[in-house]
Parts: sequence; C-alpha cells; structure tokens
Amino acid sequence: MKAKRFTCSILCLTIGFLFGFSSAEQKSKATWIWQADKIGEEKREILAFSMQNHIDILYVRMDMNRPFDYYRSFIREASAHGIKVHAVAGHPAWALKSHQDRMLKIVNWVKQYNREAQEDERIQGIQLDIEPYLLPEWQQDQERVIREWKANIQVFVEAAKADSELETSAAIAFWLDEIKAEAGSDMPLSAWMISRFDTLVLMAYRDKVTGPNGILEQIDSEMKDGDRMGKNLLVAVNLKKGDEDHTTFAEEGTAEMQKQLDLLSQNLNQHPSFKGAAIHDYRYWKELSSEQTTPAKKPSPYIGTYIWRAETLLTEREEILAFAQEKGVNLLYIRIDMNLPFQEYQRFNREAHAAGIEVHAMGGHPIWALEESRGKILKLVQWVKRYNEAASEEEKWAGIHLDIEPYVMPIWQMDKEGLLRQWMENIQAFVAEAGKSPGLKTSVDLAAWLDNSPTPGQPELPFSHWMISQLDHTTMMAFRDQAEGEGGILSLVDSEIRYAESIGKDLIVAVEMKESREANYVTFYEEGKAEMMRQLDLVTRSLGVYSSFKGIAVHAYEYWKNAKD
Repeated sequence: MKAKRFTCSILCLTIGFLFGFSSAEQKSKATWIWQADKIGEEKREILAFSMQNHIDILYVRMDMNRPFDYYRSFIREASAHGIKVHAVAGHPAWALKSHQDRMLKIVNWVKQYNREAQEDERIQGIQLDIEPYLLPEWQQDQERVIREWKANIQVFVEAAKADSELETSAAIAFWLDEIKAEAGSDMPLSAWMISRFDTLVLMAYRDKVTGPNGILEQIDSEMKDGDRMGKNLLVAVNLKKGDEDHTTFAEEGTAEMQKQLDLLSQNLNQHPSFKGAAIHDYRYWKELSSEQTTPAKKPSPYIGTYIWRAETLLTEREEILAFAQEKGVNLLYIRIDMNLPFQEYQRFNREAHAAGIEVHAMGGHPIWALEESRGKILKLVQWVKRYNEAASEEEKWAGIHLDIEPYVMPIWQMDKEGLLRQWMENIQAFVAEAGKSPGLKTSVDLAAWLDNSPTPGQPELPFSHWMISQLDHTTMMAFRDQAEGEGGILSLVDSEIRYAESIGKDLIVAVEMKESREANYVTFYEEGKAEMMRQLDLVTRSLGVYSSFKGIAVHAYEYWKNAKD
C-alpha cells in the first residue's frame, strides 16, 4: 500500500515541476518545549532561537501548579514576535475512559488562564499527545483502547470548543493509517483523527523525504485525507537520539534536517492541507545546533551618533575620537560641507577607520523631499563618489545618510500625498545614483510615527515600510525617554522592526538628547546619560532577537557630550 502511495507522490511531483506549483502561503515551523521551567529560565534564549529558526508555533507543556503570572510575560513577548503559544499535554493512559478527567483538566486550566489574561497573553490552542500503543492494554485489547480513545477525543474537542476559539490539535504516529477506526469500517484511524481536530501533526519520524520508507511515502494518504477534509497538517521530524538511526536526524545534524525540510516543502506545497513542519523538540534542537555549529562572529551592534557641524571634525578631531572610544561609538553620521577640500576629511576618516568607526556622509533639509531639490541630493551623492575615488580605502565614506523631515513644512498639511510622492521619487533617485558606486550604503532618518501614513498608490502599505524597503538601513527616530510601556521606544518601532525582519532590511533605533520644546518625554535631556543608556540597553536586549536590528544611535554628539550624568 505504501509503495503505491509513493509512486503517486513522485508522479504528482513530476507534474508539479513541469507545470509549476501554485504559490503557497508562508508555512509554519513549530517545536515542542516539554519542560515548563525552561520558559522561566531561558525566556530570552527561547525567543532568540525561535526568531533565528523562523519558529512561529511553540507547543509548551504547562505546569498547572504554577501561577498564571509565570506564563504571561513569556506569551506576551512571544506574541510580539509573531509566535503563537499552544498548550501541549498528554499521556498514553489518557486514551482510557478512566483517565478522561485528567485530560479535561488541561482544558479547564487553559480556559481559566485565558479568561484572566490580556489578548496578547493568551494561549492559542491545546494539543494532545496521547500514544496508547505504549500501554499493555494496546496488546491485550486494542479494539477497546481505540474505542475509548476516540470517545475521549470527542469529549476533549467538545469541551475545548465550548465558549472558546481555542485551536485543537493532536500529534499522531504516521502508521495509524494502517489501523481501522472501528471494526467493519474502511476509514483508517488516522483519517478519523484528522476529521476531529483543527490541526493534526504527523509524527513522520524518518531522516529522508524521498525513497522507500521516506517521509513522503509514509504520509501520502494522510495528506490526501487532509486535502479532502479541508484540515491543517504539520509534518514532524525528530532530533532526539534513538535506537533506530533512520527515525531521527540526530546523526545527520540540523543542516541536513533543514535541507530535507526544504525538500519536503517543495514536494508538499501542492497540498492545501500542508501548513508546515514541526521539529521534536527544542531541547534536542538547541543542543545539536550548539554542538554542530561554530557560530560566525556576530558584528558588534552599532552605537551611532550625529555630527552636524562639518568644521567640528577640524576643531575637535581628537576630542570626537576620544569620546567615541569612551562611549563605544562605532558609527558616525557626519554632515558634509562640500566647499571643504577632500583632505579636510581624509585624516579624520582615516583615524576613525583605525579606531573601528564607520563614517557616513550626511546631508538633508526638509525641502529635499521636493522634486525641485532632487539635484541637491544627487549633488551630495556625486561629491561622495568623487571623494571616494580620490581616497585610500581607509579614508572612504562607508555610506550616505539623508535627514529629510518634510512634515515641518506647510505643504505637509496642504498636500501630504503629493509631497509623499515627490519624496518617494527623490529617494528612488538617491538609491539609484548611489547604487552606481558598489559598496556605498544608503540610509535615512525616519520618524517612527510615519507608519500611520499610507503609501501613495499602495494604501495598504505604511509609508515607513515603503521607505525601509528602499534603503540599506533605516534609522528610526523613536524619540521617547522610556523603552517599555505604552508609547515607549519599543512600541514605536514594533511594526517597523517586524517589517524589516520580513524583508531582510536593517534598522537602527535613534533617541534624542537635545532639550525639547515639544515635551519632556521625547528626550533624555532631563534624565541624562546614565538613564538613557539603561533604557537603550533594554531596547537592545528586547530587539536583539531580530537579525534586522543593527543597533542604536543618539542625537547628537554635541548634546550627548554635554548632557548631565
């Protein structure tokens, strides 16, 4: 029976390669966390690991003896990173009628927890992991065990769905398709299971996708049943060491596992029921990753600042470099006076380069958003290109940074959409011209609240997202004096960092140290340097799970230098 399925799968795959597969939605990647204490001890590590491995579902065993507060912060932060948390519970004996009450305890606990939790702290679903074939009763009276198992599942699903939107799921062995749901029926037990749950996780524990005894061969009938019933299926693989090498990727390693999972997706994307993969489990995955991977040295996060007066490079060269060394500054945005000869910049850039500081030429003005000022932007780009052609490698500008804030002009209120269109065209011209010089990075300052403005011609796309998509990196002006809480730095940049991560663009978060006429909460002028760095440390630790987060910047050198401690 399995051989026939495999032949059919290969035929479907061949047709798919010839005619192309329909585009599929983003697939999920899930893993299990069986030790509840880990989400308290390793919260940061779990979230970072999940982001790095594109995990968007965590099946977490809940210790019902712990208070609800133990889970809230973990689930809230997971939600902020687009990760859904489901409770997982089970025991082989839960298939028996005598243990039905134990099974229902998790349902009642989750419902009570969700009633007391905020929306972003809620558990999204409950997964059962019941493997009754491990019981002695399975050998003694399999028919009775199956009958009671099915009855318990019916009760579980009804209880979970009562006054609730909880997703129900179960993890089952792939070979349940070889067992009938009941005597005299043609329905496989696997098909019955698929019909009862919202999502089914197929434990297809094999270390290869294709070929005899491969994953495709084992799950062919289940995928067809899922398609026919309109259900969701995840395909699970194993990283735990076992007695049978072919049931786990423990020997092959995580790189080979991912290679096989990519192949799995290519083969199964034709199935509407296929929703992604699951890896058993977090502990073994993490251990194997650390054993087999020598991590590349991660670049230090940026600590940047701005120098607005070009002449400062001449009058305070040594002081700037000493300040940068003291504060760990490794990125400078330097406003360019194009009337100064090249050599006035070369010495500073050379010494900054030797100190490990990246220098970007900066220019800008609100009117640079207008079409009539496009020439000013291109003039800056062309000046930087001529300078770099004349400079040695260690004297070159690493990039060009624009500071354009057109919302201070009256036209912003009169014709915002027209102004945004001109600004967009100027940015596109800037990127195109800079792109003629390989290796020259492009970046801009951007107000964090611009995610409230739709992009002209693409009303569903926030303007800040459009801007992020154009540049090598974007520096978000998240001018607030606290990292956390409503209206804090993290909430201001939340949509931007998520979008940057989704398209592989870089983001820097900037704060203000200049005294503000607007409000005290937009600057650290009152709080001083130490409090600013404490809040920026919170920002860095919270956003560090995103590969797109590249660091922080302080506006500006002269205010930071003179700020109170």
